[in-house]
Formats: sequence, structure tokens, C-alpha cells
Amino acid sequence: MTASAPTVIATSGGLVRGKRTEYAFGALIHYAIELSHPRRSTPIVTFLNTASGDPRPFQAMLNEAAREAKVDARHLNLFPMPNVANMETFLLESDVIWVGGGSVANLLCLWRLHGVVEPMERAWHAGVVLGGVSAGSICWHVGGTTDSFGPELRPITNGLGMLPYSNAVHYDSEPQRRPLFHKLIETGQLPVGYATEDHVGLHFEGTTLERAVTELPGKVAYFVDCSDGVVSETALETSLITKNTFV
Repeated sequence: MTASAPTVIATSGGLVRGKRTEYAFGALIHYAIELSHPRRSTPIVTFLNTASGDPRPFQAMLNEAAREAKVDARHLNLFPMPNVANMETFLLESDVIWVGGGSVANLLCLWRLHGVVEPMERAWHAGVVLGGVSAGSICWHVGGTTDSFGPELRPITNGLGMLPYSNAVHYDSEPQRRPLFHKLIETGQLPVGYATEDHVGLHFEGTTLERAVTELPGKVAYFVDCSDGVVSETALETSLITKNTFV
């Protein structure tokens, strides 16, 4: 089976420190897997770490985390060249596609250069759950705030636009995020949008927010709107999730 509707999980989390491995799959990744209604006993999660340059040591750590979670981890690499001949077939075989953090500007450039965008959109419409953290959250949206260009945050406005909103990540841990996000929405450089604190995710079905979820108690998501030039921020009801269940 696949997700019942085109689904995106846009997050500021997903990986946590492992007990016997460097990393482990957090509740947000397990939540994405559940939503995919895996078609086999061992779900396939395809990782894209374009935003950090496809680092092989990190991929090895993801493979360890996947073994602990009883998941088949696969990787679509673009460095030094695409590692698969048919991206669409490779992506459509996945239950979940999870996009890592790093430079969202480089990610968007390379995905467009190598023809990743169209196969990704077809996978989304086919019911493969798309997810990711940080750059892997912003990319699905119209844009957001990014440190892709240096330590001072700047706007990114050429996102994929599959979700017609702006997106801010790490909202509670990086002080530059909130004021810049508000300013960009106030001036119309970005449309209204959603923000996530660390360990929080946004679950979209189609282009509608279904719910906000968190791996840690007390963490929340926000909707940031603008009316008559005045920005308003609304904390959303955010449900706590565990590895396999809602609480």
C-alpha cells in the first residue's frame, strides 16, 4: 500500500542519538513510515543527502540506524554522479523518501540540474511519503530562511512549491529564524507559512496541513500570517508521538 493522499512530513527533527549506534530513527521518521502503509515487511526508506554533499560516512551511520529499525535504507546520490540510471523507478520503489539537512540552495540547484524534481513529484502523487529535516523541510515549500549563503540568514524563494507556503525550521534554537521569517512575510518576499521548533513536524496531505506532531513534550509548530501589513503568529495544537503510536 501507499499513503492515501500525496503526503509530506516537513520537520526540524527525525534522527536522534542511538543507544548502540551513532544515530537512530526518531519518532518522526517512524511516523512517516507508518503513514506510507509499507507494501512489504521491511519498509524502504530512500535518503537524499544532496544538501550536505552525499557524505558516505554519514550514509553508513544511516544504514546502521536503519538496521536497528528493521528498515531497508537506500541512497540517491548525485556526487560525483547520479548513482542510479532511472531515478523515477528508484524513487517509486520507496515507501518513504527522507531528505537531509544542509544547504537548501545547493539542493534545489542540483535537483533541477540532474532532473530529480519531476520524478520526485510523480512519487509524491503516487503515494510515496516525502519527508525531511531542515533543508529537507524547506525544499517542499515556496521558500524560507537559510544559512546556505553564510552565517547570516538570508531568504530562499525558489523552493519546489509543492506546498504553497513558506517554511521556517529550528524556530526555537536559532535566534535569527523568527524575526527574519516575520520580516519576509511582512514584506511579501515570502507567502504566509509554517514554522517548527526542533523535534517538531508538519504533516501535509495534498497541500492541507493535517496535523502538527512532536517527538518531545512541550515543543510546538506555528502558523505565521500577515493581514494589512501586520504579522501574527499562532501556536498550533501539536500532538506528541512515540515510536509507533500517538499519545
